[in-house]
Formats: sequence, C-alpha cells, structure tokens
Amino acid sequence: MNDNQFFMSTGKMNYDAFNQRMSLSSFDFNSTVSGMIMLFQEKVYYEISWDEGTCKKRPLDATFNPVQVPAGAQLMAQLFMGSSSSWGMGVLVNTWFGLLPQGRKGMYTHVFTEVGCIPISFSIANQEGWTTLSTFNWVIGSAQPMDFVPPAFCDAAQLEVSEKPDTFLTAVKSLTKPTKAEN
Repeated sequence: MNDNQFFMSTGKMNYDAFNQRMSLSSFDFNSTVSGMIMLFQEKVYYEISWDEGTCKKRPLDATFNPVQVPAGAQLMAQLFMGSSSSWGMGVLVNTWFGLLPQGRKGMYTHVFTEVGCIPISFSIANQEGWTTLSTFNWVIGSAQPMDFVPPAFCDAAQLEVSEKPDTFLTAVKSLTKPTKAEN
C-alpha cells in the first residue's frame, strides 16, 4: 500500500456468527456493485463483480472473530454519541481498546452501545495503516440468508492459489477505491 494514499468503501455487511460467514457489498459513485462472501469455516472467500457476472475464489487465512467486546479489552470511556441533553438525542456507548491478538502487532478501538452491546465502529491500527469500519442498522437474525451463498456464476470458479492467503483486512481492501493522496 502506498503510504500517502487513502482507500474507502461504502456498502453493506451481513454477518452470521453461528455459521462463521460474512457477506459484504460495496457501492461506488458509478453505480458499480462488487461483493464478497467470506466462508471462514471453509477458509475461502469469493470476490464477486455483479455488474460483470464474474467471480474469483481465493484462500482466506483468517480466524473468525465474533463481533463482540474482545477478551482482554479495557474500557477506555463511556460517553454519548449525539447529546445527553434530552431523551432520544443520543446513544450511550462504551469504547474499548487493546492490543491485537495472536501475535499481530497493533492496537484496536471498538465502540459498542451500552444497552444491547450493538457494535458501532471498529478501528484497527497496525503496520499496514489504519482500518475503520462503521456499522448501523443491525438486525438480530439473518434478514437475507441467501446473501451467504455464492451466486450460480461462481460454481465454475477454481481456487486461486497464492503464496500467502489473504487475511480479512487484505481481502476487504479489494472492495475499496483509492482516494486522493495526502498533501
């Protein structure tokens, strides 16, 4: 990654903790839709171009991390997002931080609501840079179970062999687009 380049993506994420899988969709300003289905138990992910009807099947070297306050996390602060001046104007959240697990160098900061422990944002800083994921509109249960099933045009996709399988963060980077360089 170029040190003075930023990447971003806007999209949708579906998350299935029980079956350890995720589905991500990315939308760009040209109405291009790309997606990804991550099957952690199978250690593969599918990179999907809905516009072109193409699919790549790639190895995934990542442990499934449940969306929860990590073991060993420390409470940094409890605060209101929005305002505490009047009822309904803010949401009470807890900000947690800690070191990345499994010998990976870096730190994280995660924000969850106080009531329900609903995830709001995740930030990770490591040798590759910063990654931030903001979330909203969480649904308990899966609203679209078929989002976790690769489309029919992926049936012929062969597993692409690589020296180093992608991690969650390197795989997700394929959904991002470069923005302007830092001045």
